[in-house]
Amino acid sequence: MKMDSKAFLVITVHSSEYPDPITFSKGTPLTVGEKYVGEEDWHDWFFCHCTGQQGGWVPAQIIEWMGEGEARAREDYTARELNVQVGDQLRGTRALNGWIWCEKAGGSASGWVPLANLREI
Repeated sequence: MKMDSKAFLVITVHSSEYPDPITFSKGTPLTVGEKYVGEEDWHDWFFCHCTGQQGGWVPAQIIEWMGEGEARAREDYTARELNVQVGDQLRGTRALNGWIWCEKAGGSASGWVPLANLREI
């Protein structure tokens, strides 16, 4: 969900486990696999594949279902996560399923960060 830009302080370190995140444009055909299940409050994420890339987690809001396991992208998307340290200040602009798209102060880097790792300031 799009939101007004908000300021956040990192309260828990986050490092991406996916160095080559899935990235695609609106209309890209997707093969949809497993739904994420875990202790975190991260609902409605699906592991997807598209031609020429490793698979990655995609929020349900981005997926336009075409049939069993087949879909296409509703919009441009990247699963890039932002590596952050405690004390970093971020600007968040979009929240989806327990994650927020953030930019580091000064605009030096951007990506997804788990909401649980942040405190609004």
